[in-house]
Amino acid sequence: MYKYEIILYWSNEDQAFVAEAPELPGCMAHGDDQESALGYIKEAMRLWIDRARKLGRPVPEPRRERLTLA
Repeated sequence: MYKYEIILYWSNEDQAFVAEAPELPGCMAHGDDQESALGYIKEAMRLWIDRARKLGRPVPEPRRERLTLA
């Protein structure tokens, strides 16, 4: 699992939930519900990181420590 921040919000313009990984520029996904948007962003993050590595580009380290909910 990647430890990057994910921002999840409803877009009236797109009529969909949008998930963004701001630490990975341009990495975002849409879904009909929150769960699907989160699933799609996880796949998009994996693809973003794989592609950056194949191109020899740096992959940023996660910036913030995350709060773990019990």
